[in-house]
Amino acid sequence: MKDLHSINRLIEAFEELPSIGKKSATRLALSIAKDKFKALKLINAIEDVVANIKECEICGNFSEHEICDICASENRDKTLAIVENSKDIMIIEESGSYNGYYFVLTHIDDEVIQKLREIIKDKEIKEVIFAFPPSVESEARSLYIEDKLKDLNIEFTQIAQGVPTGVHFENVDVNSLAKAIKLRFKL
Repeated sequence: MKDLHSINRLIEAFEELPSIGKKSATRLALSIAKDKFKALKLINAIEDVVANIKECEICGNFSEHEICDICASENRDKTLAIVENSKDIMIIEESGSYNGYYFVLTHIDDEVIQKLREIIKDKEIKEVIFAFPPSVESEARSLYIEDKLKDLNIEFTQIAQGVPTGVHFENVDVNSLAKAIKLRFKL
């Protein structure tokens, strides 16, 4: 409808977000149009994020400070998990299964390799964990980084891969099943 230009603009803005289709965008826009308090709350939260969130100078994680709380901590394990994005850090932290440091790897060049070297030395890292989703590209990336850092005498590992809990073999891709069998462990 032509007289709903502002709602249509809001729907289009929501559609630009990841995982939001036309139906979800319309539902969100109409909800905000109906409840002015919700709209103002959302506006304030977005303004707060835009004004205060930046990337940590050390690891690339989201932070409200130049250096995130994780990098600033002296009480973390001497491990470094290399991940693809800040969302991965949030998920791993929420799991409570890891207490080391992180590095968000968005690309690889000499500057990134030098930054990794500095973190490993400064934090006295003993193990680098490649925490990438399984793919040929991830393996190549891991091997390249390992080759560039092997002179630092640290251990290199990658997160386990295989069959997810509660999933039947018929719903698992062949590569994941093969990896699970290959990486089996003794009970």
